[in-house]
Amino acid sequence: MTKSLATFGLALLLTAGAQAATINTTMTVRGSGALTGTTFTGTADLTGIGTNLGLAGTFGASTVSPGSYEAVFVITVSSTDKLNVTLTIPATALVGAGNGSAKVTGGTGTYAGATGTFASMPGSGGISGTSLSLTFSGAGTIITTGSGGGGGGGTPVPTISAVQDAASNTPNIAQGSIFIVKGTNLSASGYTPFDVPRPTSSAGVKVTFTPTAGGAGTDSYLVYLYNASGVNQIACILPSTVPTGNYNVTVTNGTVSAPFATQVVASKVGLFTQDSSGSGLASVQNYISASVVDLNRLTTGAISGITISPAKPGQTLLAYGTGIGGFAAGDNNGGAAYKDFSSSSTIQAIVGGLSVPVLYAGRAGYPGEDQINFTLPANVPTGCSVSLQISVNGVLSAPVSIAIAPDSASNACVLPGYTTTQLQKFDNGGTLTTGSFAISQFSITVPSFGSVKSDSISGAFTTVSGFQLGSAASSNPTLIQSGTCTVIRNTSGGGSSSAGSVTNLDAGNITVNGPGGSSLSNTSLKQDASNSYSLTNTEGISIPGGTSFTLPAGTYSLNGAGGKDVGSFNTSISIGSPLTITGGLPNSVTRGAGLTLNWSGGNSSDFVEIVGANSTVTGTGASAITNTVEFICTTTAGQRTFTVPPSILTQLPAGANGTLIVASGTTPATFNASLKAGGSIDAGVFASLVGIGSSPTYQ
Repeated sequence: MTKSLATFGLALLLTAGAQAATINTTMTVRGSGALTGTTFTGTADLTGIGTNLGLAGTFGASTVSPGSYEAVFVITVSSTDKLNVTLTIPATALVGAGNGSAKVTGGTGTYAGATGTFASMPGSGGISGTSLSLTFSGAGTIITTGSGGGGGGGTPVPTISAVQDAASNTPNIAQGSIFIVKGTNLSASGYTPFDVPRPTSSAGVKVTFTPTAGGAGTDSYLVYLYNASGVNQIACILPSTVPTGNYNVTVTNGTVSAPFATQVVASKVGLFTQDSSGSGLASVQNYISASVVDLNRLTTGAISGITISPAKPGQTLLAYGTGIGGFAAGDNNGGAAYKDFSSSSTIQAIVGGLSVPVLYAGRAGYPGEDQINFTLPANVPTGCSVSLQISVNGVLSAPVSIAIAPDSASNACVLPGYTTTQLQKFDNGGTLTTGSFAISQFSITVPSFGSVKSDSISGAFTTVSGFQLGSAASSNPTLIQSGTCTVIRNTSGGGSSSAGSVTNLDAGNITVNGPGGSSLSNTSLKQDASNSYSLTNTEGISIPGGTSFTLPAGTYSLNGAGGKDVGSFNTSISIGSPLTITGGLPNSVTRGAGLTLNWSGGNSSDFVEIVGANSTVTGTGASAITNTVEFICTTTAGQRTFTVPPSILTQLPAGANGTLIVASGTTPATFNASLKAGGSIDAGVFASLVGIGSSPTYQ
């Protein structure tokens, strides 16, 4: 059984993101500051741009993860050209060595609107008296909005900023898959699609993969050329005959671009999503009959002549993606190019943590596009953002989501806090605005450093689309399905990017008050440029510009004065003590044996999250790619035990210095707030998480 979604799938390939000149450089920052102050100054080197450049900014707590900190600074290249950079480092690097990362977030002059990523920046820090000093260095890429690429003009030549699969928008390209090359001067203006048999060049434009070890290059099949509205990209199909390994990718358009390093792999499934972001609601059809399929959405109805509905337990679904594996006969074939990979590979659909056998997994009758058919079990988790991943020989695709109604008689999925009318609003292109804040405390044991207690109060007011309900659920514990495990893969560096339909709103000054001993009395949360709010402290470590506080058990209130987008609000919640883990958290986890944790304490209705992660880094310089795999399992405190199965743990890479956290929280408090544009937010929650963590070796 195959049903092609070829026309819909092709439209999804046009991913957004205007790109411009790319500078490959190595950044070295050297800074210092007084422990009692907020100023962070020093010098910076950017190879190819300048050395001993002025560096100044602030250094404070980070919202990235517990126990990490951010230096937000400006690099002065000239009187008119300046770069805004955020350096994130682990707490351990303040008094030793650690691996940081950096992002370029704009600037002035040549660098106005610039972006960039420095995925790996090893370095160290030290404290002498009341002075803190840091030095970090690593390779990365700066993408400017002008054609100069750092101040100089010159003949327009093709410049590649990213090479990504066409579904999840991440690096590494599978044999026979559809991929996207992004950059500038890649092709002439306009949109030029190609039908089968597709050419390998058009008007002198071609995309070539050349082995880094040497040898002849291979030209890719062109799907389309696109250069409009500030977006310049080329969609291609990589021939299945290209061997796996490391390659330099070039674009020829009159002249040849600088090579962009990428890796060809045998299989790397990515699922198309309905907003082309690579995350959120997947491009999935619900099988109704041999002649009827619905597009998977939150409610039942029709949109622009297309029937929609949530899936039902026991129903067969058709998911669409790319990268399942090479099939030379289907690379450029306009006929019925089908191949069922499930007959030769172990392929499963992972729905809400449940492994589901596939009925078919192969080409969808369209070159490069894959189709995976599977039937939902009767006991499948239900909801509006149930995680979906495809496993090929144990390797999982990036997580997306699908909507599953509670039973065959229901016309909508169910999401706590949302009405069916609101879900219908999503399906018709509307958005909802929520306020989600959390107060958390984690006691984490860091190797060679000891126990670190990290306290955090953070959140945001977010406008979310129906395609990105998973993003809303991840920040709101009341929306997480209980009793399931989800594996999340995140790739950074190497030109990776992600999009989404989530926008944060300005709520003005937000303050917090805590019980005696907390040192929180009308203390303001820090608001960043993206309108995220946070207050973070690592007990026992003094950070320049930071706020020292603790989070003892008791009641905490959050008060908003109102800002440009959101009116005033107030709410409160009580937090308790952490669960007591029987025997403590392990220092070593054997992935193939599973992980059973037992605990005591807490209220039986408290929710419990078990989170683990580990990362690997491949490549060097601007092409370095950091792959992080994380699992999240949820249950309730009253269960007193939970086993993370081997099928989840084996997705994490082996290695030391991983992460394992067990946290619990009470029922979140709800609140309301007005919107300056009219009306009120659709939902507001204030949650708590108190837990312990460790840095185990995953074996």
